[in-house]
Amino acid sequence: MHYFYVLQNLNRVKRVLFLILFSVIVLPAAMPSDQNVPYTQSYFLEKPYLPGFRGYSGDRQHGKSGDYTDPVRAMVVDQDGNPVVGIPVIFEVVGYPAGGGDYRIDNRMVPTDNGGIAEVNFRLGSSGGEYQLIARIRSADEENVQLYTLFAREPDWLVFLFVGLVGGLALFLLGMEVMSRGMLRSAGDKMRTILSNLTNNRLSAMGLGAFVTMVIQSSSATNVMLVSFVNAGLMKFRQTIGIILGAAVGTTVTAQLIAFKLTDYALVFVALGFALHSFSNREKVSNIGEAVMGFGILFFGMHIMSDAMFPLRSFDPFIQLLLRLENPLLGILVGTLFTALIQSSSAFVGIMIILGTQGLISLEASIPLLFGSNIGTAVTAMIASVKADREARKVALAVTLFKVFGVLLFIWWIKPFALVIETISPGAPAGADEMAVLAEVMPRQIANAHTVYNVFVALLILPFTISLARFVEWIMPRKKKAELPAFNVNYLDESMLKTPVMALSLAKKETLRMGEVVHEMVTSILPVFIYKNSAVMKIIGQREEKVDFLRDQINAYLLKINRAGTMEERANESFQILYTVKELELIADVVSGPMHRKADFWIASSYDFSPEGKAELEEYHQKTCRQIRRALEVFSELDMEKAAEMKKKYKEYRTISFEMARQHYERMQQEAEGTLMSSKTHLELMAMLRNINSHATNIARILLQWHDHTPED
Repeated sequence: MHYFYVLQNLNRVKRVLFLILFSVIVLPAAMPSDQNVPYTQSYFLEKPYLPGFRGYSGDRQHGKSGDYTDPVRAMVVDQDGNPVVGIPVIFEVVGYPAGGGDYRIDNRMVPTDNGGIAEVNFRLGSSGGEYQLIARIRSADEENVQLYTLFAREPDWLVFLFVGLVGGLALFLLGMEVMSRGMLRSAGDKMRTILSNLTNNRLSAMGLGAFVTMVIQSSSATNVMLVSFVNAGLMKFRQTIGIILGAAVGTTVTAQLIAFKLTDYALVFVALGFALHSFSNREKVSNIGEAVMGFGILFFGMHIMSDAMFPLRSFDPFIQLLLRLENPLLGILVGTLFTALIQSSSAFVGIMIILGTQGLISLEASIPLLFGSNIGTAVTAMIASVKADREARKVALAVTLFKVFGVLLFIWWIKPFALVIETISPGAPAGADEMAVLAEVMPRQIANAHTVYNVFVALLILPFTISLARFVEWIMPRKKKAELPAFNVNYLDESMLKTPVMALSLAKKETLRMGEVVHEMVTSILPVFIYKNSAVMKIIGQREEKVDFLRDQINAYLLKINRAGTMEERANESFQILYTVKELELIADVVSGPMHRKADFWIASSYDFSPEGKAELEEYHQKTCRQIRRALEVFSELDMEKAAEMKKKYKEYRTISFEMARQHYERMQQEAEGTLMSSKTHLELMAMLRNINSHATNIARILLQWHDHTPED
């Protein structure tokens, strides 16, 4: 048996040559009992195949250490392929793992039966690993030797299976998260620009949904993001329908990548991505490296899951369970529950592809699971919408209706659909064995089924997006909104903190809302002096409290974003928002502070402004309000030209205020009626409006300073 220890240390090519020489030269010489076995040069030995019986030959089967395996079978045929009866077939063990020498093989020489088949029973040794047998007939023809490999499972193999599956799945999901983060940081600005300029064009919305989902690698995450955006008021419900359709298409890209079976190169991607991420000084290259590293981690997780599932190929309870999944309703239920549990249809499709490469699942059984995984993504959106408003819940309902409609449409055509996928998918190489066929064909078929299904349903519904939106609105009609509390945030969403680029967009939106409140305060303060309307003062006081509330909420939200980690340009944007919040608060303080106190005095007095004084105040007040409006536009659009125009306008307004002051003094010299008594209040109001103008212009100044468009005054 020392020959067999030599065999274990040879590579594959040398092992084949060794077996040929061993069977032709060594074995005949070493076994005198075979001398009476006739030569059968006109016959051929092969591994039998029985349709519908996986692993009929007994090759590459798994069993528990110390147990008997299924029979190992060899078949003898003549030159025409007909089975031959009564030909002795010799079975011999040529390799086993260390400690596995207590194996047992029954009936070392077995004659073929009426079907030309000879079979033996084999008991695995007490050690786990590979056991190798050869079957041969006495012939000088080298093709009359067949090699069989059997695998023994350790007694605690289920523990290792569970650890491998859970660990591999954890790495898969971690890889998706890392890849998503890197791609999002690389493309975040483009995503935000597209979202901010979103049109109602169906095709562009569908393309946007596919793009966003390819970046974040999860249609579930895209749907949850849409729920958040609608809940925050960044989008309207009807704008989301096309994006929902595109998200279903975008998620199929991940499945196609998985089907290319890049697991052998997973660690290469990890190493390359780590090098780019850790050693590059360019932020964009570093982000791309992070995405590549996540891509490698994802496939390494698949590799671990694939190795862990390998023993399941001969585990009867698991095979019987998978056979039950060919029942469409059960398959859809399992796909839905599992996808909802791990919150990733891509991960579930990846697991199905692994099962396919192991020969554990057929295409017809995988299709209902694919249907279920699509419904599972809707479950995630429904959960995210529980605490959202009615508009956001419409998004979740639209996702669910879209997914369920697709399943109801296809569930009746599973077999024809499978035939279509088999037709359009590439076949296996010629001459490949059964396992090679499964490993080559099934991944592409499952990925193609996933893609064709989602693209077809999306294109089918695309012309009817408006009808779908109306149907959802009919199911969930708009109700009259109750009066909102005085103080609340409309846009700040804690769930977006993991995506700083999106969270900053929400903070900016809330700051613009704060700016509108400040603008209303400035707009409403002058009529108090012109018409002596004290009722407005209470409203201004409430708005001041609202500004303070929004200031605190925005600042706290920005602090959380910064703690989560932001890139340099994101840190600048965060500071710009903080700076703008501060300037808006200072404007509100001018209105609620000195202006408020002066208004109380003015209302209680019997003084009044001259017609000329009123005209000057109203004119300058209008210019001040327009300057605040320009500041909000500059902040929103980051428009350098408008920022520079604001600085010019401020200088112009400052000159106008001085000219108005000169005219005011001229009226005082003429002792115009009402001018002397109102002079102090008039001048103080003009000074406070100039101060507001300055704070508003500061919002443009800081932007120009960072971009070095103009020198500081």
